[in-house]
Amino acid sequence: MATQIFVNLPVKDLSRSRAFFAELGFTFNEQFSDDKAACMILGEKLYAMLLTETYFKTFTNKEISDAHKTTEVLIALDAQSRADVEEMVSKAVKAGGSTYMDAQDHGWMYQHSFSDPDGHQWEIVYMDETALVQS
Repeated sequence: MATQIFVNLPVKDLSRSRAFFAELGFTFNEQFSDDKAACMILGEKLYAMLLTETYFKTFTNKEISDAHKTTEVLIALDAQSRADVEEMVSKAVKAGGSTYMDAQDHGWMYQHSFSDPDGHQWEIVYMDETALVQS
């Protein structure tokens, strides 16, 4: 079983992407960052590698999808409360992102979403498993 995850995302402007995510409170591991890549820390042993499109292309033979037009992945991150969900989405919009869906309240799970400047979709989710109804 894997012990770490590195989600690799192509970005058009690495400086803009770093600034955007820094506004949301994320930090970066500079040991794995340079002018082609930024290693964003999502949690303990959880990382998003923001790679310039040119560098990203060295890892694949496929075309890079335009995340503003198509969805290849939804990145879901947990939050500690409903308020934290809304705070993160609010920060994202203020920093230049956008919402792409209204908030969803499933009783035991609350989620809201934003797109970063490159169109990647981020789901911020609070789960109260004590409220999960077993059927």
